[in-house]
Amino acid sequence: MDTMRDRLAPVVSRLLDEDPRVAVVLAEIGRDCFTEASRRHPDRVLNVGIREQLLIGAGAGLALAGMRPVVHTFASFLVERPFEQVKLDLGHQDVGAVLVSAAASHDWPAGGFTHMAPGDVALLDTLDGWTVHVPGHPDEAETLLRHAVGAGEAKDDKVYVRLSAQSNGRSLPVDGQRFLTVREGRRGVVVAVGPVLDSVLAATEGLDATVLYATTVRPFDSTALRRATGAAGTDVVLVEPYLAGTSTATVNDALADVPHRVLGLGVGRRELRRYGQLEEHVTAHGLDAATLRERITGFLR
Repeated sequence: MDTMRDRLAPVVSRLLDEDPRVAVVLAEIGRDCFTEASRRHPDRVLNVGIREQLLIGAGAGLALAGMRPVVHTFASFLVERPFEQVKLDLGHQDVGAVLVSAAASHDWPAGGFTHMAPGDVALLDTLDGWTVHVPGHPDEAETLLRHAVGAGEAKDDKVYVRLSAQSNGRSLPVDGQRFLTVREGRRGVVVAVGPVLDSVLAATEGLDATVLYATTVRPFDSTALRRATGAAGTDVVLVEPYLAGTSTATVNDALADVPHRVLGLGVGRRELRRYGQLEEHVTAHGLDAATLRERITGFLR
């Protein structure tokens, strides 16, 4: 099966053909995937070199000129390194862009800690007005990319699409807004974000718990959560493929008027200083099915 990132260039290249507003801004990473699109649209496929601050600045400039820029590189270089430009060039200037990341929290361990970004969503949470999509399957990534760019819709909002090498076994009909209920129970709610769904389903097999699937986490679907907790009780477990607890405050806000408990599971703050493999990082952070089952079961008891 192809990866989420494999879908990026074909989808965005088609959008370039369909909508003259769409532009692509790269910082070396991914440039070979857009070779043909660059030949067809040399004025709308830009490579700024290894200059991540300029990457965001160029995207903001295109947005100020009325374009819909799609800006792409690894998450650590897209959100963390040029954060001031994300804050000012996009946020302060009140223009939008579609930031599409790769490498997620630890998808390429051989790249070292410089290529890991478990805090990207939490960092964007310090800014106003961002939509955040976290697809869990390549088909969902394609759907959410198209939704984010909005070809022909004159969209100008700020959207972050977090692509990952991790994937669930099957796609679900995501719409860029709502959580999906994939399992119903009566003794707690587990919210699985993006590519952790398969592990969560394995971890909760046989448990009397509701499982919600979230691929759009900002805005957070508080309505779906409140509906689920009304039927299953107000013990909530969040399983996120990035920094543990990123959405805990959001859940607390959604349930502020009722007594509740929240357990936030995700990537820990401790830096793992050996490269290892992706699966080893998942296990080390307790996001494998066996560890999730132990922690979820203990909490819901």
